[in-house]
Amino acid sequence: MEYRFEDAYPLFRRLVPMLDRIATGFTFTEGPIWRGDDLLFSDIPNSRTVRYRALREGPEITTFRAPSGNANGLTLDLHDDVLACEHSGRRVSRIRRDGSVEVVVDRYQGKRLNSPNDVVVRTDGAIFFTDPPYGLPRQTEGKELASNGVYRVDPGGGVTLLVDDFDRPNGLAFSPDERVLYIDDSARAHIRAFDVAPDGSLSNGRIWAEMKGGPGERGVPDGMKVDVEGNVYCTGAGGVWIFAANGRYLGRIHMPEVTANLAWGGEDDRTLYLTATMSVYRIRLAVPGIPVGSRRR
Repeated sequence: MEYRFEDAYPLFRRLVPMLDRIATGFTFTEGPIWRGDDLLFSDIPNSRTVRYRALREGPEITTFRAPSGNANGLTLDLHDDVLACEHSGRRVSRIRRDGSVEVVVDRYQGKRLNSPNDVVVRTDGAIFFTDPPYGLPRQTEGKELASNGVYRVDPGGGVTLLVDDFDRPNGLAFSPDERVLYIDDSARAHIRAFDVAPDGSLSNGRIWAEMKGGPGERGVPDGMKVDVEGNVYCTGAGGVWIFAANGRYLGRIHMPEVTANLAWGGEDDRTLYLTATMSVYRIRLAVPGIPVGSRRR
């Protein structure tokens, strides 16, 4: 297994030590989330959500949900139910602990969503998600909305279009204090930052980091997570790009496969799980990440 590190600053080596592949043989992995005793992730083309458990006798890999509506990004709400961005379902759904599925949102102003891609939950329960057209045939057929937007679903159920000028909005993540929301644009190869008001509205959008890869490097800005110190981890060309809270580029983990998304896990939130094409990897870090679900409160 080949991988390497690109160090821009000494801090990078403190953050990133060693990489380990824990599962492989899938079609295209995405959307990992840690639930305390297992890892869930999407195998998008197979319309399957996979459950991984590390047992003493070896890893256990089972199906959590199938068909999954070609689910992509996953997260937990404040009750630890799974939220899933369904490509073919064209909705954000909630999968409760008893296995029942309900629609969180599938329309905006009466029009069907494109194909929700990734999702995060604020500590007040508001849900933020991106809606590019990747799941539509040829990314155009059946498209009802004029924009590829970023939306908020309030705890009461109201849906608000927050930003409508992205080309291909994809991964998103809050700063530790939730005053900044980072959203990457896969087509434009950059991360934008927005100030977040208490009511969940966004303002002061600006390009926060450029992520244009070099010749022959595959991958685009995609999944994104933040650690407790505010460092931003974003998958992109060549692997995982890491930036300090002030936007300074720290370095990259050059991955052996195109990497789509990542999530914090383990008992101390110092294990970073990475979904990369056919495989899932993990890496132990020195700085813990921000957990999801009820532990985020």
